[in-house]
Amino acid sequence: MTDVITEEPVELQLERYRTELTGYCYRMLGSVFEAEDAVQETMVRAWRGHGGFEGRSALRSWLYRIATNVCLDALNGRNSRARPMDLAGPVTVATAYDTQLPEVTWIGPAPDGRVLSETGDPADVAAQRESVKLAFVAVLQRLAPRQRAVLILREVLGWKAAEVAELLGVTVASVNSALQRARAALAADGSAVRPAPELDEEHRALLDRYVRAFEAYDMDGLAALLHEDVTLNMPPFAMWLRGRDELREWMLGPGHGCRGSQLLPVTANGGPAFGQYRPSPEGGHEPWALIVPEVSGDKITGFTNFLDTDVLFPLFGLPPRLDAEPAEPAVPAEPAAG
Repeated sequence: MTDVITEEPVELQLERYRTELTGYCYRMLGSVFEAEDAVQETMVRAWRGHGGFEGRSALRSWLYRIATNVCLDALNGRNSRARPMDLAGPVTVATAYDTQLPEVTWIGPAPDGRVLSETGDPADVAAQRESVKLAFVAVLQRLAPRQRAVLILREVLGWKAAEVAELLGVTVASVNSALQRARAALAADGSAVRPAPELDEEHRALLDRYVRAFEAYDMDGLAALLHEDVTLNMPPFAMWLRGRDELREWMLGPGHGCRGSQLLPVTANGGPAFGQYRPSPEGGHEPWALIVPEVSGDKITGFTNFLDTDVLFPLFGLPPRLDAEPAEPAVPAEPAAG
């Protein structure tokens, strides 16, 4: 893990690491906004201290040391972010409630371009995408902060134990012990995720069918794409649903306002996502949710619908609304007489 220190301006030397540091801090903190704040603080501290740095260690390692300390300070004495499934059991449509919890409660979505570098070995790029999936980030949040840092540095970023020990100012034995405890915690967690295969053409075709079924509000077609234990959660609401039948009942009941929606594709957390626009009384469509699906095998296994569109749609480069389009005929044309 070495860097070539050049004569280029300090700001440019530091800027080369912004994206990967943001990805690291996002995994640590569970919020891309907090991650970007942490990286900005890291850059300020590095710029101020660069005169005394003198290349005693690799610049990248030094920046990660600063970023780790910033994240650990941010996590000190506060609850980790979570998903609704981490806080309580599922509800049914009949027992659904409308309790909302503050933004700081929830793991947030991240645009790929803010947290992932698309350069490098394809296998490494794919592994990095998997490591920012919402389910994996949620698992990380259940670890103690230092265990979280060790696991990310060792198993996600591929640092050696000695390098992590130097970064944290501890012994190699301490790093190995923390890694063992982190692995044991994940193994004991029934919701811990395993790496999924790269999203292939079959999965993309599945999501294309989902878009068509959702926009047509074809609940039979949509249900056929869902795993029987599919989940739906909608931060900032604390409740969540489980099961194909519950989702269908929700969409035809409390969620019926989604009928006539349009979806725009984006990328979030290492995979496809969609900006959902619901019909507006004024015409056209207005933002409603950022939908991040989860896919396994030949089924969709979950949806996280983030409803804070005032903040999230600009973050993902989604337009503030969709203009009205010419109306389609309400009734299909009569078939020609045979």
